[in-house]
Amino acid sequence: MEDIISMADMRAIFSVTDDFGIDREQIRVELEKADPASVKLSNQGMLEITAPLTGLEAWLPALRRELLRLGLTEQTEE
Repeated sequence: MEDIISMADMRAIFSVTDDFGIDREQIRVELEKADPASVKLSNQGMLEITAPLTGLEAWLPALRRELLRLGLTEQTEE
């Protein structure tokens, strides 16, 4: 079942999205992984993520870059 997102995959994705202060209720992650992976904002403001079939950990920096490209800002601790 490598093509289905796992709880460990979700924790890895949230480890990136949490850095941006995104409410987890505003994130939709497809249950099935696919290549290529994708990240987009819906018209309703939901962050829609499709994780890659393989190499999720290696893809996390690309997720961070995509969030920045979409105009999201990383939160800094003060």
